[in-house]
Amino acid sequence: MLRHPAAGPLAVLAAGAAGSAYVYVTDPHEPGHFLPRCPFRLVTGLLCPACGGTRMAYDLMHGHLTEAWLDNRALLLAAPFALAMLGRWMTEGLRGRRWQPRVGPRGQLLILALAVTWTVVRNLA
Repeated sequence: MLRHPAAGPLAVLAAGAAGSAYVYVTDPHEPGHFLPRCPFRLVTGLLCPACGGTRMAYDLMHGHLTEAWLDNRALLLAAPFALAMLGRWMTEGLRGRRWQPRVGPRGQLLILALAVTWTVVRNLA
């Protein structure tokens, strides 16, 4: 069964909206207040890129731009590109066309290297 090309981006948008609503009312800055707990942090005791991203999203939604920058600079800089890709995916899907971003092996390696580097740097600081 084929689904409409807009089904994927609409599902991602709906999940993002639901997650954003939860983050908006649940302050991830308060220890033990935010569920679910980060499995990476539970196992290693270190902050993962998503931990800072959750706090960054909360701060952005509440208009705290400086705090968002301090929470996760890397993700804050990457967010416009991710939103642009979601917008393109949504636009193409609503036009009835399938679109899939292409990231080659070098791009994937670069993204992985940046994520690992950011994780190490932020845990050393």
